[in-house]
Amino acid sequence: MAARIITVAQQKGGAGKTTLAAQLAVAWARRGNRVAVVDIDPQRSLANWHAFRMEQHPDGAPLHLSDVAGWRLGTELDRLRGRFDMVVVDTPPHAETEARAAVRAGDILLIPIQPSPMDLWATRPTVEMADKENTAALIVMNRMPPRGKLPEVMLEKLLEEGLPIAHTKLGNRVAFAASMMEGKGVVEYQPSSTAAREISALATEVLATLKGRDRRR
Repeated sequence: MAARIITVAQQKGGAGKTTLAAQLAVAWARRGNRVAVVDIDPQRSLANWHAFRMEQHPDGAPLHLSDVAGWRLGTELDRLRGRFDMVVVDTPPHAETEARAAVRAGDILLIPIQPSPMDLWATRPTVEMADKENTAALIVMNRMPPRGKLPEVMLEKLLEEGLPIAHTKLGNRVAFAASMMEGKGVVEYQPSSTAAREISALATEVLATLKGRDRRR
């Protein structure tokens, strides 16, 4: 079976794309899937994290890295499809040609959004890009505080616009960043933590969404 391509994109920078991509990749790898991560962001944050992971935890859940220029993405994905179960693509911010190509190639697009007006305003163009490329999109509410009115207001506005929102929400938890600092995913770093439960639930939800689309085809 060909690999599932999961693209992580958001027009606004700093929304947590790389952390989301790495955390999901580890969660799927820990379940026994063959997982590759592809970093086409010039900042190379995912590639640098992967290099640190390999140095510190060579026996951890295996993740293959493809660190390629965006214009080579199509060729690289063709090479990876038959070798892996899941391929997670981390993209540059803004609606650049490389990000658009990654969205087009994806089976699903994950869009992290933080509780801020800027994130909210940046999300609609990213969803529109997915619509134009005929790629299913799923908004992931990220770094949500335990209390406060802003997340509720944002959720209401997203729902009013009919945008696709994941049921699983990720809290503003230190464990996500701390695990990345160790070259790990949170399911390895603190497997019994709330953060680990959240990312595991999201990993399950993404797979269920993909299977649901398969049944409707």
